[in-house]
Amino acid sequence: MKRIICIAMLASALVGCDFKSGRIENTKELSREIKASQIKRVTNVQLISSADEWGKKIAEIAEKALKGELEKNPDAGLAHCRDLGGIPVIAALEKEYGVKVELFGTNDMKRPGLLAKEREILDAYAYSAKSKTPAGDNLQQLNDTLLVYNAPLSSESIICKKCMATQDTTFAVWRLLFNKKEIIRKLDAKQLKD
Repeated sequence: MKRIICIAMLASALVGCDFKSGRIENTKELSREIKASQIKRVTNVQLISSADEWGKKIAEIAEKALKGELEKNPDAGLAHCRDLGGIPVIAALEKEYGVKVELFGTNDMKRPGLLAKEREILDAYAYSAKSKTPAGDNLQQLNDTLLVYNAPLSSESIICKKCMATQDTTFAVWRLLFNKKEIIRKLDAKQLKD
């Protein structure tokens, strides 16, 4: 009788164990999370340099993805102008880099959530678009926790022509909003060593 009870308890213990819990599959994600939570010393120069480098890369990839959507399916592509998260590549970029990717034009200059510094930047881009002078990328610190990277698009771009067709002045600017905490979490400690 004792033997049957011991066997029953052992069997129930084995049944209770989840051998297919995905422990092996989760190892990569766990490793990434451990690496992200390491204590790092990041200087302001390293932080800004990383945000600038990532901003260039993200703006380039996002432009290519949106352009592809607009060329492939113009009607559905227009819906993506306002909701860039619907494009899988851009959604993956937002998740990977912890950044908010948006496309701004003249209509967005009056948005209620924008800080004064961002309005000034958009005004400068609108002025350069009106006067047809080239404008470059821009990285600004908005407050203690946020950085914004702006990259203007050419007025001849299909994105400007399709997404900003209802505006008086045709211009479009990528707005990449970075959180400093997320940048630090995503940075590799080995890359930070000078």
